[in-house]
Amino acid sequence: MTTYIPSLTLPEAVFGSLPVSILLPIALGSAVGYSTRPATDRRESLKLKQPPLRPPASVFPPVWTALYGVMGYAAHRAVYLGTSPVNTTDTILAARQGATLYTIQLGLNLAWMPLFYGLNQPILATVDAAALFGINSYLAWLWGTRVDEIAGWLQVPYVAWLGFATYLSFGTGYLNGWDLSPIVGGKGKGRGEGKKGRGEGKKNA
Repeated sequence: MTTYIPSLTLPEAVFGSLPVSILLPIALGSAVGYSTRPATDRRESLKLKQPPLRPPASVFPPVWTALYGVMGYAAHRAVYLGTSPVNTTDTILAARQGATLYTIQLGLNLAWMPLFYGLNQPILATVDAAALFGINSYLAWLWGTRVDEIAGWLQVPYVAWLGFATYLSFGTGYLNGWDLSPIVGGKGKGRGEGKKGRGEGKKNA
């Protein structure tokens, strides 16, 4: 059972505004994505091994934008409507607990790209993705069964994609020996230093 922690929870004003609830994760996700993605020359010629079923890179931005928007709408429904004084004490408590979980998972979500693309930490990134999958699976259940059924179902596509993203994160890391130095400019772990020359123009997963 999770706990409502105000210091780890987005302000109520965020959840209370439908446009803000939707646009905030989209804006934050886009900012992190554009600031940490590999340089164009590396993305165009990346030779890292990829796991089966990995979609083209062009698929990820629109998918994540849609998922962020739906996630934000679900949060608005669950937290703003769930904390209405007309609801029972149990429903309000569950909505507030969900707000804390939602905020934590959003932070973990935004941390994945810097870990994977910027810092050459595919193991930590994969752990991060797995944690996201677990937290949001529980969050979907919490919202869907104790707060708002629609909000719970709205989380299902996000949860499914996180499961797929965890597979991609693990698969890419494993197939490349957990060293992605080609996409961080050769600043890898130990043996990644020796790949700097031939990996100068590669792209990330």
